[in-house]
Amino acid sequence: MAADRIEVIAPNLKRRLSGVTATIARLIPVQAGKIGIVATGPGLPATVPHISLIRAATLPNTHRRVWHARRNTEMLLGLIYRHILRRDLALVFTSASQRVHTGYTRWLISHMDAVISTSRRTAEYMDRQSHVILHGIDTDRFSPPADRAALRQRLGLPDGILIGCFGRIRHQKGTDVFVDAIMRLAQDNPDVVGIVMGRATDKHKGYLQDLKSKVQSAGMAANVLFPPEVTVDQVPEWYQTLDLFVAPQRWEGFGLTPIEAMSCGVPTVATRVGAFEELVMDGETGALIPPGDVGAMADALAGYVDDPDHRASASAAARALMLKDFRLEREADQIIAVYRELLSSA
Repeated sequence: MAADRIEVIAPNLKRRLSGVTATIARLIPVQAGKIGIVATGPGLPATVPHISLIRAATLPNTHRRVWHARRNTEMLLGLIYRHILRRDLALVFTSASQRVHTGYTRWLISHMDAVISTSRRTAEYMDRQSHVILHGIDTDRFSPPADRAALRQRLGLPDGILIGCFGRIRHQKGTDVFVDAIMRLAQDNPDVVGIVMGRATDKHKGYLQDLKSKVQSAGMAANVLFPPEVTVDQVPEWYQTLDLFVAPQRWEGFGLTPIEAMSCGVPTVATRVGAFEELVMDGETGALIPPGDVGAMADALAGYVDDPDHRASASAAARALMLKDFRLEREADQIIAVYRELLSSA
């Protein structure tokens, strides 16, 4: 992209895939049709407009640009570019954190020109005013299936009530609570099948193996499946196979999986952590439960397993809510409005 067209730079200073990297990868292609935006840094797909870090540091000061950081390192680099390299930058920081920030982070945030919080709860941890902009979802990619039975057959999945838990596999994510709840539920409902899919890093492979051993020892290998992790482009169709989804986290910053599931018309049971209380409408699009409570999770799921009409109404409500309030375009436009405000004040 020509230098005179670049209005916003979004750094990604982490090579390994993370939630922040995924956010940049899905947002920038949408925003690029509306504002001159590029990313910089490693680990991004070719579909994202991109310039090198060196070029970002040497762009001519013909006009002000926005530097949109999402990590401490990126805030610091933006300050270096502005104050040491004398780049004409307005600095924005987006936070998904729901904890008291360290003194260093608070210092960095205090030097930003604007701050975005990904939920109202996140905003409560800020020492300054912030724009609350919830994440959105690509409702075209994540949509209800045309033929769920055929999709299950193609993926080698059984009939019955399929309940999914997707994402990182570790104690913090509550995967063990999900497994225990499915095993409890399946004792009275043998058609219930839980699907645990995601990545267990080296540190958490023992945790995953313990879960598999527990399921095997209980004689429930047919009721709790552990398929291998799939690529990002395959994830929507796995949501589309489900009757119900569970987000069992003990702690979370934002967490995209509930809106990915609900966009596919899948009612979602989620714990009352992170932004989940702002995403799931309790009793309408799913249910909210305390974290770490196997009994509450099993009971909430049973209410949907035993009542197909309840599942159907929650499915329709979930999809309608995503189309109304959680489209990716809405998130992109609200962030662009922050950019425009900063650029117009140059």
